[in-house]
Amino acid sequence: MEKIVKELFEMQDEKYRDFQSALIPGSDLEKVIGIRTPLLRKYAKNLPLEDAKAFLLELPHEYFDENQLHAFIVSKIKDIDACIKEVNTFLPYVDNWATCDQMSPVIFKKHKDRLLVEVKRWIASSETYTVRFGIKMLMQHFLDEDFNLEYPEMVAKIQSEEYYVKMMIAWYFATALAKQYDSVIPFIEEGRLEKWTHNKAIQKSIESYRITTDKKKYLRSLKK
Repeated sequence: MEKIVKELFEMQDEKYRDFQSALIPGSDLEKVIGIRTPLLRKYAKNLPLEDAKAFLLELPHEYFDENQLHAFIVSKIKDIDACIKEVNTFLPYVDNWATCDQMSPVIFKKHKDRLLVEVKRWIASSETYTVRFGIKMLMQHFLDEDFNLEYPEMVAKIQSEEYYVKMMIAWYFATALAKQYDSVIPFIEEGRLEKWTHNKAIQKSIESYRITTDKKKYLRSLKK
């Protein structure tokens, strides 16, 4: 693993490190290498399979960028069983929104039934970023042809005071309004979300180019 860390530092951009660290509350600058995302994605793609497998075993990682690399490696695993195993192994170590949101396994879109079983477990977790990841997977994979009212119901029932969970709930409902407006607007009309999340969902919807002007005007009238 020393070889991988050495190669990561060879890609370091100190100005980007300072910028990136400022975006992640509570991050230690000394634990951020500072590698631009496209470069790190390319590195993950080209990492030899045996090196990648060995790297996934090295938890916890020392640097934020190692966690990002871990998320990218997991995201390209092609076997659904192996991918879910690695996601569940890694989630307890995810401690920031950036790593959580970067992990997006491609294989999940081919195994929606299997994914949904895991999503229900994730959103029932007591861990902030496990819950956030579960909501993100519902938003990413179940708002189009696989949409069912069961899914926004699941999200609306999540009880959390964690900022990064509440923000993801708001993001979910803003996206759901853009894609499934008629089905999802009752959640806003009936005030199903707590006040901050309700208003943030409306704010994000109003900022979206996918919401019509008339709908934005109506959404403004629903603020708490």
